[in-house]
Order: sequence, then structure tokens, then C-alpha cells
Amino acid sequence: MAIKIILLVVFFAAMIGIGIYSRAKAKNVTDYVLGGRTVGPWISAFAFGTSYFSSVVFIGYAGQFGWKFGLASTWIGLGNAFIGSLLAWLVLGRRTRLMTQQLDAKTMPEYFGKRFNSKSLRVAGSIIAFIFLVPYTAGVYNGLSKLFGMAFSIDYKICVIIMAVLTGAYVVIGGYMATALNDFVQGIIMLIGICAIIFAVLNGQGGFLNAVKELSLIETDPAVTTAALADSHGLFASFFGPDPMSLLGVVVLTSLGTWGLPQMVHKFYAIKDEKAVKTGTVVSTFFAIIIAGGCYFLGGFGRLFGNQPGIIEILEDGTQKVNFDSIVPSMLSTLPDMLIGIVVVLVFSASMSTLSSLVLTSSSTLTLDLIKPLLKKDMEEKTQVRIMQAFVIIFIIISVVIAFNPPMFIAQLMGVSWGALAGAFLAPFMYGLYSKKITKAAVWASYIIGVGFTIVNIVHPIIKSPINAGAATMIAGLIIVPIISLITPKPKADDVDKIFECYDQKVTVPETENLGGN
Repeated sequence: MAIKIILLVVFFAAMIGIGIYSRAKAKNVTDYVLGGRTVGPWISAFAFGTSYFSSVVFIGYAGQFGWKFGLASTWIGLGNAFIGSLLAWLVLGRRTRLMTQQLDAKTMPEYFGKRFNSKSLRVAGSIIAFIFLVPYTAGVYNGLSKLFGMAFSIDYKICVIIMAVLTGAYVVIGGYMATALNDFVQGIIMLIGICAIIFAVLNGQGGFLNAVKELSLIETDPAVTTAALADSHGLFASFFGPDPMSLLGVVVLTSLGTWGLPQMVHKFYAIKDEKAVKTGTVVSTFFAIIIAGGCYFLGGFGRLFGNQPGIIEILEDGTQKVNFDSIVPSMLSTLPDMLIGIVVVLVFSASMSTLSSLVLTSSSTLTLDLIKPLLKKDMEEKTQVRIMQAFVIIFIIISVVIAFNPPMFIAQLMGVSWGALAGAFLAPFMYGLYSKKITKAAVWASYIIGVGFTIVNIVHPIIKSPINAGAATMIAGLIIVPIISLITPKPKADDVDKIFECYDQKVTVPETENLGGN
């Protein structure tokens, strides 16, 4: 216990210290929200990766999908790395940085408002972002508290409160730069920790090959197996697992979803220069392969721990229910104290980085895109920063209240949040970076589809899985936005041309970056 407490105290002190150090760099709105658009490559890459992967992935997703798909769940991690990280940086990174600077947009709703010349789009976007970032934040709190309960045997609510206070402290004090610097430190901890944990867990099962052998002997579970594979054996150790189509849905949601999440895309706004884009692309992809690939790979062995107390619950009617959120904590509970301490710091690092990004995004969105536009006179920079700091605290309080009594498993909380946000924002944001023909009506259509279908599916499930429902809203948006843009009035050509001038500016580069000789 002493080892675990010491590790946490050192970690907490470092976070608060970074927050205080960053205070001097958060005096105005641009500095507080974007770090002055001067964030370098490694910090940008780690900020993206650590915001991507939190206790939701490590505890919720790795446990649930490792149980359902076995070792095939590793595909989810690889999808996160190559679609959610590599392609996101290649497709969105450079253009997002250029256009948001051209528009002087600091948030995603502000981008929509200025790109499509619509205050109503901006206000609606801010409301959507705030509402649907809350369940994601609650899921992060829930995941970390499960691990804290295992490691320290303390009350769930105390864990949530400690985490909320620490997150609020360094985000309020230091803004984006404090978040980004802490992300870098937390990312290094995550890389070291996940490797050590995988080795220790597999070693406890007699090594990798023996663990795979034991997994292959587990009988097929009809509850998670597609009908075509119902009579197969060894599915949990197979290449595509017992239900390849559901696996694909999870890959789409957790990988493509990052392209439309405000707290993820926000990282591209703050990139310093071209070098930061190139290096950040490589580093964030490597980070995702290790962290996401490692988490889902580890979760794939979850069924080997099915006899651990707390995983299988017997209901009053005699039926069995799997407590997915307890799988990974149960896997880790048998580790030595030193490793459990590392695990706690690892998941705390992942969760704090995601939470800080979520609360900063929500507070800046509400302040800049809802409060400020509604006021008739200009608001001073200092006042805007103070309001954002107040909303950081309010957002955390709301999330804590939900986390005290979460309505569903962690994975489902994240599915609802990502489905609504990415379903509403992904298509118009991406198309808006590339095409001059995307219309205001198409953006509204995407908002309505993303949010409307998510809400309807919660009340009257059309698609039973929130994960698959979220993936469906994203794909629907990608189809609907260009179709609506074809049949609705186009924006003024002169206005759009002016926005796209940022891509046409001529620059001089060294010959080493001009292989064509032109």
C-alpha cells in the first residue's frame, strides 16, 4: 500500500506543478485554449494519443470487447492506430491547422459558424458538444474508480471526487499548455506501464503460448457468436473472432470517430509548424499501436479470468450477467504491489489526460460559442478566461453526479457520446476542409442525423448495440452531407474562395523537400 500511495503522491505533485508552471502561458484566450498555437511535434502527438486512450479503453472497452471477441479484439487497437491516428493526421492535421488559423477559429463549433457563415450552427454545435461530452466524461470517471476500488479498497465516490479535484486544479490553473505538458508525461508512463503489465499478466498464465492454448479451449459462447460460426471451436483465439461484423462496427466507431470529436480535432488547431505535423503523425501512430494494441491484446485474454469473483453475477431470476467493467481490474488484482501501483498510475495518466481535454473543450466551447455570441458587446480576454475556468468546474461537477450513478456500462456510455458527436460533426468538418461546395443545410442535416438518431436509439432501440449505432450515424453523415449539398443553395463563391486562400499561399522550402525540382 505504501508503494502505491507514494507513486500516486509523486504523480499528483508533478501534475499540479506543471499546472502552476503553465500558468504564465495562459493569460489570454488563444493561450488558454490553444497554447498560443505553438505546441511542438512530440507534445502534440502525445496530447492526441493520451486524449484518445483513457480508462474507457483500458478498463471498459478492453474488458468488454476482449471478452466478446477474444484475441481478435487486437484489430480494434490496430484500427485505432492506422485509421484513428495515422489517417486522421494525414487527412485532417495540416488542413485543420491552416483553415482554423485563417478563420481564427478556436473550437469546432466556431469553425462551423465561420466556415459556413452561420451563428446558429455555432450555437447548436456548442450545445451538442457540451451535452454529449458529459457521458464520455462520466465513463472515464467510472473506469478509473473501478481500478481504484481494486487497488485501494476505497469507496467509488471518493475515487471520483479525488480525480475531479485534481483534473479541475491543473486545467483551471494552466489551460491547454498544462494539459499538453501533462499529456506528454502521462504518455511516457502509459508506454512503459502497458508493456510491463502485458508481460506480467501473460507470465502469470504460463506464458504467451500457454495462454493462447488455454483461450482456444474455451467453448464458444452463443451470446457473442454470429450464427454462421455457431458450431466452431477455438474462436476466442482465432483471427477474426466469433462475430466479425460486430467487431468491424467497433473498429469503425473507435477509429473513425476520432475524426469528428471536438477534443481530438482540437489538437490540430494548436500545432506549431510543418515539422510538428510530420513528426506528430509518426509519433502518434506509434503511440497508438503500443497503447491501443496492447490494451485490446491484453483484454483478449479476459475469459481466462472468468472464475474471478465479481466478473460473473447471478441475477435474481437465476440468469448470469457479465460485469464487463470488472474484467480488467480482476486480471490485474493478482499482480505484485509494485506493478499494481504502476497500473494505477498508468490508468490515472490515461484518464486524467482525456478528462482534462474534455473539460477544456467543453468549457471553451460554451464560453466562446454560446456565452460570448449572445452578448451584444465585446467581452474582455480576461473575462473570457475566467468564464472558461468557471465552466471547467461546472462541467466536472455535472460529470461527477452522473458518474455516481452511471446508467450503463462504460463502453455504452462512450458509444452514445461518440455516436452523437462524431455523427453530427465528422462529415461536415472533414468535407468542409476539402470542398467549397458543402452547404449550411448539409451541416444541419448532419447535426440532426447524428443527435436525432442517437436519442431515438436510446429511447426506442433500432440498433441494439450503442457501438454499432454510433458507427452507423458516422457513415450516414458521410453519405448524406454531399447529397444534401448537391440539392441545396451553394454558399457565395467569393466568401468561400477567401477562406480557401490559406491553401494557395506560396512558400519557399529547402531543396530536400522539393524532390521534383520545381
